[in-house]
Amino acid sequence: MTFYYRSASWGNNSDVTEKTANFWKHLAQKSNWRIVELPNGFFQTEYKDIDTDNWLDVTRRETIEAAERAIDKSIEHYSKKISFINGPKVVKTFEKE
Repeated sequence: MTFYYRSASWGNNSDVTEKTANFWKHLAQKSNWRIVELPNGFFQTEYKDIDTDNWLDVTRRETIEAAERAIDKSIEHYSKKISFINGPKVVKTFEKE
């Protein structure tokens, strides 16, 4: 019987470049986001590009509250990614009996 073992994890972000990490940190700050109203009445979320200071569109929502929730969820997502840059967090270990 052959066993295959690979010491990698889906949650391991050890190969994240500094540029990517800086981008995630940029997106994790609410001050780099805004909401604009479109002519059709929808609200568009945008973030400020880290290099050019241009605003880039991300999502469209029917209400301003929904747009802000989308931004908050994006910030939460990128904050989690930042916290896992150095690999997965150990949440429980087991001792020998």
